Amino acid sequence: MSMHKPLFIAVAAALGLGGGPALAQQQGYGGPYGFGTTPSEQELAAVDIDAMPDGRGLPPGSGTYAQGEEVYAAQCAACHGEQLQGIPEVGGDKLIGGRGSLASGSPVKTIESYWPYATIVFDYVKRAMPLHAPGSLSDDEVYAVSAFILAEAGIIEQDQVMDAESLAAVEMPNRDGFIPDARPDVFNYE
Repeated sequence: MSMHKPLFIAVAAALGLGGGPALAQQQGYGGPYGFGTTPSEQELAAVDIDAMPDGRGLPPGSGTYAQGEEVYAAQCAACHGEQLQGIPEVGGDKLIGGRGSLASGSPVKTIESYWPYATIVFDYVKRAMPLHAPGSLSDDEVYAVSAFILAEAGIIEQDQVMDAESLAAVEMPNRDGFIPDARPDVFNYE
């Protein structure tokens, strides 16, 4: 075998491998890994919220326990259970219960026991749920599901309407369970 044949194979392999990303970009795929697409303005708008603990960034809208019960049954119960107990076999976490368990040997992390601010419920549900269609719920539906979950956890009354102002006013059971980060380079919602 001549000395040029291994060099030729190495050069051909390098060119062949190097052409993959270029071809992918020509076909509309971007990024350093050669897959994916740039999201549309509509796709970004579905998840472009900045829900702060004080309610800043929450969109207009409102929802009730009764409305949330309907949305939950249609969109959430298949994974999280009819009683919000979770269905581990399908990956649906338990949403309520566990209050006071975090310092125990068997902590149960749920919305009720762990999350420090009710606005996180809206933010997470809006961005990530339902699992099969994240961002598909309207703002009113998300406020309603938030009201349903919080009332089922005994955190709010069933007759409370949730909106940007009332959601931010909810006192979560674990609100003081986190240690503030005192580093000067960290933004702490002030």
